[in-house]
Amino acid sequence: MPDLPALAEPIRGRAMPKSLSIVVPFFNEEETIETLYEQIATALAPTGCRYEVIFVNDGSSDLGPMTAQKLVESKPAVSLINFRTNFGKAAALSAGFRRARGDIVITMDADLQDDPAEIPRFLEQVAGGFDVVSGWKQKRHDPLGKTLPSKLFNAVVGRIFGLRLHDYNCGFKAYRREVLPHLNLYGELHRFTPALLHSLGFRVSEIAVTHHPRTHGKSKYGWSRLIKGMIDLFTVLLSTRFRMRPAHLFAYIGLPIAGAGFAALSYLTVLWFIGAGPIGSRPLLFFGIMAVLFGTQMIATGLIAEVVRAGQSQEEDKYLVESEFGPSPQQSGWESSDAQTAAPQALESEDASSQKRSA
Repeated sequence: MPDLPALAEPIRGRAMPKSLSIVVPFFNEEETIETLYEQIATALAPTGCRYEVIFVNDGSSDLGPMTAQKLVESKPAVSLINFRTNFGKAAALSAGFRRARGDIVITMDADLQDDPAEIPRFLEQVAGGFDVVSGWKQKRHDPLGKTLPSKLFNAVVGRIFGLRLHDYNCGFKAYRREVLPHLNLYGELHRFTPALLHSLGFRVSEIAVTHHPRTHGKSKYGWSRLIKGMIDLFTVLLSTRFRMRPAHLFAYIGLPIAGAGFAALSYLTVLWFIGAGPIGSRPLLFFGIMAVLFGTQMIATGLIAEVVRAGQSQEEDKYLVESEFGPSPQQSGWESSDAQTAAPQALESEDASSQKRSA
C-alpha cells in the first residue's frame, strides 16, 4: 500500500485507522467494477488514509474478472482473487479477510448499491470505540421479494441473539482487524457476523447508509435465501449461545415435544381406565407416541453432543480475554507479607542469643 498520512484526529480515545482494506466480492458484475473502484478512490482521497481494494471473483461467467485484472495491472492498491467456481459470498469474504492487511476492513457489494462515500462515517464509528459497524439500508431500493424476507430474518435473529439491528443482511460493514481471526465463515454465515462477534463480547454498532437502486445486473437473492438463513441460524446458535452446552439447545426443543406427547398419552390412559371407548384407533395415540419418541431422541442427541463437546473442550474455547494487567505468569510477581519477612529475622536473633549464652 502507498505511504500516505494517517487520518488526523483520534475520536474518543481510539486512534483513527492508519490503513484500510476494502473487500469486494463479486459475481457477474462486469459493468460496475471499474466504476466502483473510481468511487472508492474519490471517497477516500480527502481522508489521506492508506488503502487497498481486494476484489474476490466468486466464479463469474462474464467479463468481470478481466475488468478487475486490468485494474490490478494499472492500480498498485488493487488485488484480485479468482475462485475456480461459485463458492458463495461467505467463502469470498473469508478469502478477502485472509489477504487484507489494513487496520480496518470494509466489506461492500460490487453492484453500486452501496455508496463508498459512507466509508469515512464507518471509520468514525470504529474510532469511537466499536469493533464492528454494520450498515443499515434505511431506505431500500429493492423489490418486495427481497425486502420482506430480509425484515423477517432481521426480526428473528435480533430476537434470538438480543442484538437489535435493523439490517443484518447489509453487506456494507466495517471490522477492526483484531476481530477477524474469530470469524469462521461458510455457507450463509456472513449475514450473522454481528451476532457471532457480539456473542464473543465485541462491541457492535449500526449506522444508516445510502442505498442506491440497482442499475446493472439482477439480484441473486430471494425467498430461498431466507430458508438457507434459517437453517444456518441453528448452526449459529450451536456455535455461540450453546457452544459449551449443546444439550440445552436440544432439550429446549425436545422437552416441550416429549411433554406434549406424554400429556396426550396420559389423557388417553385416563379415558381407557374410565371406559370411555377404545383408544387404539385414535389419531391422538399415534401423535403421543411419535411426540414422545421424537422428544426423547432430541434429548439423547443433546446428551451425546455434550459428551463429544466435553471431550474436545480446550481452555481457549471457554472465554475470550480482551486484556490482562500485572506480571506475566513467567515473571515472579510475588510479594511477601510483613509477618513472613519478620519471622526469619526473629529466628535469626534467637539463634544468635542462644549462641552467646552457650559461649
